[in-house]
Amino acid sequence: MDDRSRARSAPRLFILQPASVVPIYRQLIDQVRRMVASGQLPPGTALPSVREMAAEYTVNPTTISKAYSLLEAEGLLQRNRGKPMTISARRRANGTVAQRLKQVQPHVEALVLAARQLDLREEDLAALIRKQMGEDT
Repeated sequence: MDDRSRARSAPRLFILQPASVVPIYRQLIDQVRRMVASGQLPPGTALPSVREMAAEYTVNPTTISKAYSLLEAEGLLQRNRGKPMTISARRRANGTVAQRLKQVQPHVEALVLAARQLDLREEDLAALIRKQMGEDT
């Protein structure tokens, strides 16, 4: 298997949804922050280049560049001349469970509101979450 077919068959690192009301650059920033906080992207991990990301996700390179620049400005990414950007070693890679839960709190609140408006039972919503998390087969 050559590098190109291996890259095509590898799972995507991020999930970018063009139809979302959240701008793509913001989706990327939020996902990098969460993956760093959880330890899924440890310090020193190289991120795909702007060109690679733009081609893989079919988005404007400026969008990826904007996200990377903002992450670099907050100290989460480190620019390496002639090499890929990496997760900064200066940042603590793993937040506490409470800190990580705080990051998903707004999403949970929106999910609970939508579930109530749809008159869904807590058990049904919990089952859906377990399924999405891969804990229920």
